[in-house]
Amino acid sequence: MCLAVPAKIESIGSDRIAQVDILGVRREVALDLVPQAQVGDFVLVHAGYGIEVVNEEFALETLELIREFPELAGENL
Repeated sequence: MCLAVPAKIESIGSDRIAQVDILGVRREVALDLVPQAQVGDFVLVHAGYGIEVVNEEFALETLELIREFPELAGENL
C-alpha cells in the first residue's frame, strides 16, 4: 500500500523543486509530474514527488484525518 500526503507549496525553484509544508514540516518536493502546480496549491506527495494537485478542502480534511492517526491506533491496540 502507498500513502500520499497533502502538502502546501510555499515556493518553487527554477528547477521545479518546491518547498512545501506538510503538517508544519518543510520538505523539498519535485514537481515534474504536476507541471501545472503553483505556489499556494496543495499537492499529494509520495516518495518526494508531487503526484496530483488537489483542492484545499480535500487537503485540509485529509490532513485532519492524519492528525488523528495516533489516537486511532491507540484505540485499536
